[in-house]
Amino acid sequence: MAAEPDETIRVLVVDDHGVVRRGLFAFLEGETDIDVVGDADGGEAALGLLERLDGEGRRPHVVLMDMQMEPLDGIESTRRIRAAYDDVEVVALTSFDDMQRVQAALEAGASGYLLKDADVSEIAVAVRAAHRGELLLDPAVARRLAESLRAPREPKLTSREVEVLLLLGEGQSNKAIAATLGITERTARTHVSKILAKLGLSSRTQAALWAARHADDVRLQQPRAAS
Repeated sequence: MAAEPDETIRVLVVDDHGVVRRGLFAFLEGETDIDVVGDADGGEAALGLLERLDGEGRRPHVVLMDMQMEPLDGIESTRRIRAAYDDVEVVALTSFDDMQRVQAALEAGASGYLLKDADVSEIAVAVRAAHRGELLLDPAVARRLAESLRAPREPKLTSREVEVLLLLGEGQSNKAIAATLGITERTARTHVSKILAKLGLSSRTQAALWAARHADDVRLQQPRAAS
């Protein structure tokens, strides 16, 4: 059964290889809840197309973004898209698993990172996760990124911040965290911001990975009776 219009995820595919674009286009068009509204062969073209689609009332919900492009690469393209359209999520795609590039993409605002050798079904899963405001990283990338994060020295978190951090480690969005804890989404965002500051991290992605890696240590900070 086809998805209702308000359930359809609009996707823009950006890659400088025509074969890759056509392959992604063909696969995603077969998903009933995904509508590929356009494709671009570079960062500048993507920004122009995004502006046109926005003017037509068809702003994409998710952009699948190749990282290796010239002259405007995927990292800078992601940064510009997120600056202009903060409700548009970006899933990064690349043939490389260089940690500096991964971190740069996430800091630029990417909400997912997959290697191009990922199964096409994983890409659809990443698109849906990004649309829900959730984090999805290629497992190999996630392991290496987690290993590259240095644990801060004994961060002092409140009981509520511990709860939020553990839910971040499960990949939950601010909206899901708010529903689980019975707080507002704005309050959840505030807790996340304070957690990032205390842990010395720069993104919720890093916080989620840190929490997943140090879940047992985090739970030890949880008081017997949460306030």
